[in-house]
Amino acid sequence: MGTAMFPLGAVLFPHTPVALRIFEERYLVMLGRLLDEADPAFGVVLIERGSETGGGDQRFALGTMAQLSHVVPQAGQMQIVARGAERFEIVEWLDDDPYPRAEVRVLPDLEWNDALMPLLEEADRIVRRVLARAQQFGGTRWDPEVELSDEPLARAWQLAAIAPLGELDQMELLRSATLGGLLRATIDLTLAAEPLLADPVPDGVIVVDENPGDGD
Repeated sequence: MGTAMFPLGAVLFPHTPVALRIFEERYLVMLGRLLDEADPAFGVVLIERGSETGGGDQRFALGTMAQLSHVVPQAGQMQIVARGAERFEIVEWLDDDPYPRAEVRVLPDLEWNDALMPLLEEADRIVRRVLARAQQFGGTRWDPEVELSDEPLARAWQLAAIAPLGELDQMELLRSATLGGLLRATIDLTLAAEPLLADPVPDGVIVVDENPGDGD
């Protein structure tokens, strides 16, 4: 049977919520079957090439299980909320009919050590500071003052999730083999991204299109 999979254009981290709008027939079928289970969950992987709709996409081989928590029916679609759980790696992709499925191997969770607390606090400060700067230019999903878990392991993953990074950097964080490595990489990647935050184009500046169309 395999594990139900939901390829997305975004990375899901453990201990982090995700809200999805489901309207494709294949995922409505998947959701219907999941709701018959006592503990409904599905795998989320980042799409490497292609789009979220229509199929035919290429996917990364590492992802996160999503525990389904809320389902809200709407006209012709479903709004769902799930929460990231354990990470997994793809062993083998199965037939996408009637929806994407795969054989997976669950990865052990990272281990917390109290000696990491100063690193966790530093990561918290840096991520929130850079996130506040990114918010000035719009397009940030998370508020810099978002409340995170008091549990250190969950908080570390949540910091990785809210850091204003691109999907490939997020995949690097998701691959972390140790919690210390996750925190250090979160700090390093966030600091590296900070200089890339630029002021919006000032009023009156003309942007030249380097690839103009033929026109009429």
